[in-house]
Amino acid sequence: MENQFAPPPSEFNFARYVMELNASRTNKLAYIDDAGEYTYGELFDRSRRFAGLMQSLGLHREERVMVCLTDTIDFPSAFLGCLYAGIVPVLVNTQLTTDDYAYMLANCRAQAVVVSASVLPTMTAALSRCNHEVKQVLVSQPEKALDEGILNLQISLDTSALGIAAITAADEMAFWQYSSGSTGKPKGTVHTHGNLYWSDALYGKNILRLNEDDVVFSAARLFFGYGLGNGIIFPLCAGACAVLMSERPTPQAVFKQLTQRRPTIFYGVPTLYVSMLNSPALPARSEVALRLCTSAGEALPREVGEKLSEHFCCDILDGIGSTEMLHIFLSNRNGDVQYGTTGKPVPGYEVELHDEAGCVCEAGKIGELYVKGPSSALMYWNNREKSQHTFIGEWLKSGDKFWRDDEGYFHYVGRSDDMLKVSGQYVSPFEVETTLMRHPAVLEAAVVGKQDDNGLVKTKAFVVLTDDYTPNEELVSELKNFVKSKLAPHKYPREIQFLPELPKTATGKIQRYKLRD
Repeated sequence: MENQFAPPPSEFNFARYVMELNASRTNKLAYIDDAGEYTYGELFDRSRRFAGLMQSLGLHREERVMVCLTDTIDFPSAFLGCLYAGIVPVLVNTQLTTDDYAYMLANCRAQAVVVSASVLPTMTAALSRCNHEVKQVLVSQPEKALDEGILNLQISLDTSALGIAAITAADEMAFWQYSSGSTGKPKGTVHTHGNLYWSDALYGKNILRLNEDDVVFSAARLFFGYGLGNGIIFPLCAGACAVLMSERPTPQAVFKQLTQRRPTIFYGVPTLYVSMLNSPALPARSEVALRLCTSAGEALPREVGEKLSEHFCCDILDGIGSTEMLHIFLSNRNGDVQYGTTGKPVPGYEVELHDEAGCVCEAGKIGELYVKGPSSALMYWNNREKSQHTFIGEWLKSGDKFWRDDEGYFHYVGRSDDMLKVSGQYVSPFEVETTLMRHPAVLEAAVVGKQDDNGLVKTKAFVVLTDDYTPNEELVSELKNFVKSKLAPHKYPREIQFLPELPKTATGKIQRYKLRD
């Protein structure tokens, strides 16, 4: 499907673009974080000073800066400041290990690091292993004096001159994000200035349709593709206001933001939505100002979407995106939601399902999802083999399994690596999980394959119970029979293990590989 938006000019700098878009909004609120409020004028002044700071430290075009920040005003300031100067921010998760940071520092050859004070000890240990010179470490919001040679970011910004804008190309490397690394080492995914433009033009304007009166709040962090779009790309392109929160997005923390800041758009993930629904503190519709919610990260169970929509009287738009495509490319849309599906392709993206022979699947047949669109990343840095396996001509191989119904809605089946073959027939872990979650005892569920004594694969379910139920053998039998009554007999879990919680990534994705181990 052709998109309706003109491409960005060949000379294009995304930071300059959003500054020009909001030139008349100098005094309008752009961000609210835990410490204060910031206008568009203040945001762009901070961003240009960050650009000047990087240039004064001797950083050059296309050199990398590792950005390891929690969600405060310093994150968009650093991100936009780097882009403005033509320097490449490398956005990394703030919850990683020393080994992770050491690997990423070496892989991206960062010339500087901007890090939140809470992450500084781990990052310092990683820097001690670095095999190249990192010119400077800057710390966001330190609570105590810093060691010699490490700079306080705010003090440095206060004394920095405004930076010089770089004349960059739309197809020029703009920033990196690292994949989650669930299989092998994390992959440095390289995005362009134009990718940021297209993500807003296609999903932001077609699906979200933000305006300058909107207030948005994302439970997903800014260092993820989902969070970056939610909290920086889309609100800044619409002149809206974004709420940032540094603390962990527990239901209680989210409820506080929903009722006090009263965002009109909330971006969540399925595991959080489940916890919100099961919390006695879930705010009433009259206490919030929501007009729309989105969900991504994993497929949203039908019952969860329906209950949330009924409670908040607004649509919950489930969609799928990826680090490689920057944001969501397949989605439900406002006024056209089919709960239990991932919706239809976002205008401007093409989506196909391929069978094991590489042929395009007809409706009703399960296939691997391929997507084509202008926000696709350039490559994985220094990883030709993985790049060639994922970026196939104009198409991106997602690694997700879907089937498409006769009305064109896509139904998620699972990750290709997670699909199970039981009794010679494919089983979708997601289908079994969502069936288990229809039982009132089940808060969350994850299903994996386990070999029995004969070497045959059987399904095993890991279940988190609601507060009203206690683990016992009678409940195990009840849950097995419940699944048998809803699905084909070979799909029911042969074994069920109760856990207090499921292992998850920082985005809320269930780490099934840990359960398999």
